[in-house]
Amino acid sequence: MENFTYHNNTKIIFGKNTELDVGKEIKKYGNKILFHYGGGSIKKSGLYDKIIQSLNKFKIEYIELGGVQPNPRLSLVREGIKICKSNWVDMILAVGGGSVIDSAKAIGFGAKTNHDIWDFFTENLTIESTIPVGVVLTIPAAGSETSTSCVITNEEGLYKRSAGSDLLRPKFAIMNPELTFTLPKYQTVCGASDMIAHVLERYFTNTPQVDFTDELSEATIRTIMKQTKIVLNEPNNYEARANLMWAGQLLIMVY
Repeated sequence: MENFTYHNNTKIIFGKNTELDVGKEIKKYGNKILFHYGGGSIKKSGLYDKIIQSLNKFKIEYIELGGVQPNPRLSLVREGIKICKSNWVDMILAVGGGSVIDSAKAIGFGAKTNHDIWDFFTENLTIESTIPVGVVLTIPAAGSETSTSCVITNEEGLYKRSAGSDLLRPKFAIMNPELTFTLPKYQTVCGASDMIAHVLERYFTNTPQVDFTDELSEATIRTIMKQTKIVLNEPNNYEARANLMWAGQLLIMVY
């Protein structure tokens, strides 16, 4: 086993109705946020209204930036950076899955530098500061809600690159399995496949004597497979959804 340092300072708020606490958590970091999300699913599900009500309750000013696509785009990140710089944003709230969270992370550190954001993904520049990010998770997949990295796609050439720093770990991650009840079967399976793929990347290693990590990886994969079968037949099964969401976070431990 190799030497390592493990430090995860993301506060996880797990369980039913926890999204109602988002305003209270944000208030610890400031009064003005960038509210970042994807398409219209959070509005159809009613989550958008709950978020807005919580923000209003705690008198938090918000600027909306939706439109995040799978494999988040550089152009939207640049738009978010401009908004944050010109409006003195205190925090970025990412409501969605890994793509929304990655986009928020990139906006966060991009708003704290005079370098072009893409240089951090291509020239190994050091991330020195960031606007803090908070998360309301809607799909378990890549574990970005507690990770130190983000992946962005540059439309000019479709280059997909990653950047990372301990500074990028979200300050909090609100994880309510009920928010995944409305996920289509295809997205549920995609999320499960993504989780398994990330675990396998670390499972097949040349590092000897990592028995505990191997066992943890195998247990995570077995759990994902078992619970995915359940939710495909019972979309509103809370316990199965909860196990999937927790497995998506624990996969970060085997990275």
